[in-house]
Amino acid sequence: MRKSAADEKILSYNDVVLRRSDLGILNGPYFLNDRIIDFYFSYLPSCYPSEEILLVSPSIAFWIANCPDIESLKDFIEPLNLSSKKLVIFPVNNNDDVTETEGGNHWSLLVFEKNANIFMHHDSYGGLNAGHAKQLYRAIVGYMGIPDIASASIAKAIRSWYESKSELKDEDGLWFSRMNEQVNPPVVAKMRKEILGLVKSFMTMK
Repeated sequence: MRKSAADEKILSYNDVVLRRSDLGILNGPYFLNDRIIDFYFSYLPSCYPSEEILLVSPSIAFWIANCPDIESLKDFIEPLNLSSKKLVIFPVNNNDDVTETEGGNHWSLLVFEKNANIFMHHDSYGGLNAGHAKQLYRAIVGYMGIPDIASASIAKAIRSWYESKSELKDEDGLWFSRMNEQVNPPVVAKMRKEILGLVKSFMTMK
């Protein structure tokens, strides 16, 4: 069967393959998909190389959150060495159907910052992905290398965040209030253009 023009492969970057339809998503006011997020997460470490920072790919984060077998999950997570990381960023998707690839229509971020011993969920839709973030949190919190009492404090903090939708103070969450000030619609629109330009620049290098 002949593939449509939208399915045409335009770029292979590390393990990520982008299609022509992804350019359309970046050009318009559409929700980003997992391929675009995966591409950018794969690109960022080249800009900020650090063994202490881990950006988890969307497919891996989704699998962790929905893995039905505890032993398989353990074998999968341990090679990520989560306990050795100071900053871990997980994409969260609102896909409820584990049999559907590239499902859902909204992404948010679950962030773990080790120095503050805290998880934060950053959701531009004010908590739309709260349940999915909690599901992911429950799956990975035991692998973060933090004491049980700290886990309880983290659970309290993340629950408070979800329920109040309020900002943590700088001394509690370090960058959180600053992030909320700096991430706004014009900044998001500009980043779309930057990612689109980045994809096109890599395309010319093929």
